[in-house]
Amino acid sequence: MASRDQNERKFGHWEELPSGQRRYSREFIGRTGGRARYVKAVDAAENTIRFVQEIYDQAGRLVAVHEKFPVDLGHKQL
Repeated sequence: MASRDQNERKFGHWEELPSGQRRYSREFIGRTGGRARYVKAVDAAENTIRFVQEIYDQAGRLVAVHEKFPVDLGHKQL
């Protein structure tokens, strides 16, 4: 389990949610012009409740989602 400080350093962007929850996000630029965004949702005690990878094409459209936690559902093409 990562601490709040570790999550803030690793992800760089976050937003406060109801009940003390937080949503962290981090983006990576792909080699072909698209991008990937990692989104981590945590509860008030910084326990991970959801972790998702979102894939965007060059035009900024969401094209795939990979839910990794709590259950790894694999990539889902949209």
